[in-house]
Amino acid sequence: MSGSTSRRPYGVKGAPYGFLLPATVLFALFFALPIGYAVWLSFRKVRVSGLGLGSGARKEVWAGFENYTGAFRDSELLHGALRVLGYGCIVVPVMLGLALLFALMLDSEKVRLAPFSRLAIFLPYAVPGVVAALLWGFLYLPDVSPFYFVLDKLGLPQPDLLDGGPLYLALSNIAVWGGTGFNMIVIYTSLRSIPAEVYEAAELDGATPLQVALRIKIPMVAPSLVLTFFFSIIATLQVFNEPTTLKPLTNSVNTTWSPLMKVYQDAFGRNDVYSAAAEATLIAVVTLLLSFGFLRAANRRNKQEAAG
Repeated sequence: MSGSTSRRPYGVKGAPYGFLLPATVLFALFFALPIGYAVWLSFRKVRVSGLGLGSGARKEVWAGFENYTGAFRDSELLHGALRVLGYGCIVVPVMLGLALLFALMLDSEKVRLAPFSRLAIFLPYAVPGVVAALLWGFLYLPDVSPFYFVLDKLGLPQPDLLDGGPLYLALSNIAVWGGTGFNMIVIYTSLRSIPAEVYEAAELDGATPLQVALRIKIPMVAPSLVLTFFFSIIATLQVFNEPTTLKPLTNSVNTTWSPLMKVYQDAFGRNDVYSAAAEATLIAVVTLLLSFGFLRAANRRNKQEAAG
């Protein structure tokens, strides 16, 4: 039997690689190759000779780290990063807190209409980000929003959510509304995988539902919480749709409100793809470092808890 197994035809041995080939080709063409090209462009620039007229007046040359130096010195990119940091401090804890709360509520034995509730909470995630931003943007406008009409009839103050500090809350609300359902499903799926014997043992020990949630459910779904936190950090650093869509509705959102908006403006507004490539590379590196650092810290903590 072993001899026949070792003499399998070459086609059978190469079958796994054949199945992997389409995914590998697509990954190389649409992911690895564009990233490599962007990194290559980040080390290039255009040198203009004379008035910039003629066939040889504009020439692409090697720039070294000049584009990266300019990106580090760009105050607009720094201010955009600070705005995204404040935005993330609102979005990530609120979204994950609501996702965990909804998952725990749906996992309770006393909940009613659980399938409908899951669908209702998850449904906003199915709405495209641009559409969601448009919907909420018109709800924020005092002239067309039904909320402002009700507040006016009740004689209550009508805050301008598209100006100043409230703008962060308005943008964060769109992200929380759209992303809570996905994170809830991830956490809820992890909760449903907990063996029933664990709950039965807790009930025999006299644990209340709140104690079960705090001491059993939340610690056992910690890996899912780490995963959703990881995804939320990446999504926050890449925020683009919400501020870009709300930009025509308010003067508080400029063309460089977020780092990705700055990249888009440099690439297609200023026609400087080289600086934009350097900025995009820096954003990717920062995202990678933050993600790697967070995962490493989470793994170290898990090992310490296991050893203790």
